[in-house]
Parts: sequence; C-alpha cells; structure tokens
Amino acid sequence: MSTDSSNVSTPPSPEKEAKPSNFVRDIVIQDLASGKNGGRVHTRFPPEPNGYLHIGHAKSICLNFGLAKEFGGKCNLRFDDTNPSKEETEYVDSIIEDVRWLGFDWDDRMFYASDYFEQIYQWAVDLIKKGKAYVCDLTAEQIREHRGTTTEPGKESPYRNRSVEENLDLFTRMRAGEFPDGSRTLRSKIDMASPNFNMRDPVMYRILRAHHHRTGDTWCLYPMYDFAHGECDSIEGITHSICTLEFEDHRPLYDWYVENLDIHHPQQIEFDRLNLTNTVLSKRKLLLLVQKGIVSGWDDPRMPTLSGMRRRGYTAEAIRTFCGNIGVSKTNGIVEFSMLEHFLREDLNKKAARVMTVLDPIKVIIDNFPDGQVDQLEAVNHPDDPSMGTRTVPFSKVIYIERDDFREDPPKQYFRLSPGREVRLRYAYFVTCTSVVKNEAGEVTEIHCTYDPASRGGNSPDGRKVKSTIHWVSAEHGIDCEARLYENLFREASEDEVEAQETEWAWLTPNSMINVTGAKVEPCVKGAAAGTLYQFERVGYFCVDKTSTPEMPVFNRTVALRDSWAKIEKGQKPK
Repeated sequence: MSTDSSNVSTPPSPEKEAKPSNFVRDIVIQDLASGKNGGRVHTRFPPEPNGYLHIGHAKSICLNFGLAKEFGGKCNLRFDDTNPSKEETEYVDSIIEDVRWLGFDWDDRMFYASDYFEQIYQWAVDLIKKGKAYVCDLTAEQIREHRGTTTEPGKESPYRNRSVEENLDLFTRMRAGEFPDGSRTLRSKIDMASPNFNMRDPVMYRILRAHHHRTGDTWCLYPMYDFAHGECDSIEGITHSICTLEFEDHRPLYDWYVENLDIHHPQQIEFDRLNLTNTVLSKRKLLLLVQKGIVSGWDDPRMPTLSGMRRRGYTAEAIRTFCGNIGVSKTNGIVEFSMLEHFLREDLNKKAARVMTVLDPIKVIIDNFPDGQVDQLEAVNHPDDPSMGTRTVPFSKVIYIERDDFREDPPKQYFRLSPGREVRLRYAYFVTCTSVVKNEAGEVTEIHCTYDPASRGGNSPDGRKVKSTIHWVSAEHGIDCEARLYENLFREASEDEVEAQETEWAWLTPNSMINVTGAKVEPCVKGAAAGTLYQFERVGYFCVDKTSTPEMPVFNRTVALRDSWAKIEKGQKPK
C-alpha cells in the first residue's frame, strides 16, 4: 500500500482562497488546514476503457487534475479495467491521447486496476476469513429476486451461512476455473434489510471467461467495480476520491470495504455530472451510434466525444475554460450547449486566421478590369493580432461571391450587391452591379460589374461610403473545397428524455451533417495540416479535416459566428 509521504502540500495561501471556489475545493482547503492526510492532495481520474471519453469526462478530468495542480499534489490516471468483455486497447490509447490533449499529465502515475488483481483477490480472501464474504450459488436473476424492494427487505441467500472453510475452498476453485461462467459469485455479507440496496450483500466477484487486454487469460474471476475501486484508491494513497453523484449511494459500500479491510481510507466526494442540452453522453448510446453506422466513428465531428470535438475544431483551452465556469455542485442540472459554444468562439476568435471562402458561389465578371491582369492584394490574417502577419490574395477579372450576397430585387434594409448598387469587396475594390445574365428558368447565373481602380484595398478614393462589404474568391486562383456543416446530433431533448423513449433514434436531428461541394476558398489554405483552424470571414469557424488533401481540402464547420449565449448573458433576446 502506497501513501507516498513525499507528496505533501502546504495549506493554501490567502491568494488561493480568494479564487472562485466550489464545495469540493473547499473540502480540500479544510483538509489541508487541519493537516488531514499529512497535508497531501492526491486525486485520480479512473475511466473504464469501454469507450471514448466525452465532454462529460472533461469536467471530471479538469476537476481532478486541476485540484492536484493547484494545491501542489498529484493526480493519477488509472484504468478501471475490471470488465474485459467490454474493454479494448483502442479505448485505452484514445483515453491517453484525450487527457494529454486537454493539457494534463500524470508523470509516471498511469495505473490499471488489473495491476492490483492479486492484491484485490487476497483482500477478498481476508473478508472471507473474517466472515464478511461468502460464495453464493444463486443466479443473477435469483439474486435480483432476493434483493427486495424499497418497502420490503431483501431475502437472505440460502448459501449465506456457509462456513469460512467452505467459502475459501469454493473461492479458490472459482479462481482455478472449475465452475462455469455465472454459476457462482462472491458476495459481501452486510445487511439484506438495509434501506440502501447497495448494502444488500452486493456481488464482489463473478466468474467471467473473457480475454483481458492486459492479463490475457490469466484470470477467469473478476472483481466488481464497487469492490475494486476503493481498494485501488487505497493502494495508490488517494486522499480525495472524486466521482459523480450517481455514486453517492455507493459511498457507504466504498467505506465498508476499506474499513473492514483496515486499509488506507480515501474520502469519496460526489459532484454533479455534466448534462448538456441537445447532447447524449451515455457511452452505451454513443457505442450504438457507431455500431449502427449512424456516425462514421467515435471521432465523428458530431459526436460529443473529445476526439470528435477535437476533429471538429474544438480547442482544449475552450473546453477547460467552459469546465471552469460551469461550476461544481451537489445537485445535477443541465447546461445550455450555447454556453460551451460561447467559450469556443472566444478562444477561436483569438487563434483562427482569417480567410475568404465562398460556399455557394455565383460568378461575377468585372467588365472594366483588364483581361489577364492579376492584382496581388494584401490582407491581414487577424484584425486584432498583428503578429499573425498578412497574406496576398490574388484578384482577377472573374471572381465568385456568395449567392446570398446578391439580390436582383432587394428588400428594404438589404445593402449587399444589387443592380446599380456599389459595395466593397473585402481587401479589394469598390464594385457596382451593371447587369445580370439569366438561364432559361430565369435564374441569375452571372453578374456583371464595374470597379473603381482608385479604391484598391477597399479604400474610398473620395470619401464616399458604401453600406456593405462582402467577401469573394478569384475564379482563376481559388481552389475547390468541401465544407461539412454540422448541427447538434440530438434535437431539443435531455438525456433522461431520450432514455424514456422507445427508441433513442427518435431524437436524432435530421440532416445533422450537410456536405457542401463546389465551394471556393483562397489558395493560401492549400496543403494546410489537419486540425488547422480558420475563420471563414462572415461564415463561421472551420477546421481542416483529417480526410483533407491538397487537391481537395475538406473543412468541418466548428461553430457559426453568432453567439446566442453572449446575448443571454447580457439580457438580450437571441434571434
């Protein structure tokens, strides 16, 4: 058992105490002030490797690693690999990548519950010897039937009073593989009349012949999470075992095990899990989305997994800021998805270089621009960050603009391009629409304009003003690209509402991904690496997808430009 006395923290300074706090942080501060745990702060993040991490896990990661960092402590990464039938090395690797991407490190403290299988087994033997555990021959269904109800106590197993010698013999033979799967379990002998169902002789071990991703076929007997978790915490000298509120009713069992084994006793503290509107965070449901091909994989940009959000263009900084602002409480609530997008926009606005992209192009011909001439115009990469430099944008006789930036018969308050109206082309010139070309269906297919050579750079030569500036891409130099526009995968429904439906898929958003082909983008993005972030001016924030090639760049829309949460914060009604 490790208690690592070198991991000693000093009580927080007044400066630290002045920081925004929460009840978990307050407990840590109080423990440090009282000298509890010898002044140590040691937390852990214990994911089960049965799926990819999602945004809900990010809250726990930030809390556990953040507290350890703030108070000079340590945080372990420990895999709860006690159910080999659902666990894979792929999930282990993805979890390691995600935690590192979020900006946290565990130094040399990466552990697995399977590291401790032998010790956990021996502790089970100790409980048998103390008369605190017994081998039960009831089936899983029979155990459920014996469990009782909220108004009636449970019924004791007929095998509850086996002798210590018989239990030791049977448990040894269970480990040796003498019995079929599910035929016997090891159960704690606690109280079948307890009002807490978790204390009604819970199962500690089950027989399960499944290949383990680390131990292979060494074991056919695996501990249940409730038994293994506290013991793993104890072995690692954890001081504060922080978990979500669904484990609150499990805390008496956590305490019972470590107290009856007389080992180091960490303190379990429960906090509210993260619930987001329009988001489902059940790993079982997310796995079904992958298995049924509804999404392309765990890293599909519509998925709330950290790998999916990273591929879509979410930044670790934005997620950490979001987790730091939503608070930690003792009551489950729900957070607006727009709040997460707000912090994402704030971060992307500082980091993303600007480029011009036309998603729905219509051709514009500048009639008085010299044939064959190409002007190299200077454009800033970020209006508020001169250190990001400038780029040259080629301008030629034929350009593309957004179809929505032209109206042949404009409504009132429409100030973009229309017949006889002058507008500014971003970084380029003032242009005036002189005529249009239509197809047989009467649709505008080509717009003809004239330009003012004296307005180079988009500057007025004589002080005249225009009411609109629109973006564009040179037809000769712009490159084709694909833009993937995403909406929330789930409609307006909480996870509990989805759970209540006969089918989870009733809440899926139709057309949650729209592939826009035939879009045009500045040539400067050619060859950009996957993950590169851009603000497509007047369109939104986009990220280069991993499927992108120099010949055909592919962009995922990370988030639109409009920030409804900022308006909510200011008391304005979002449009």
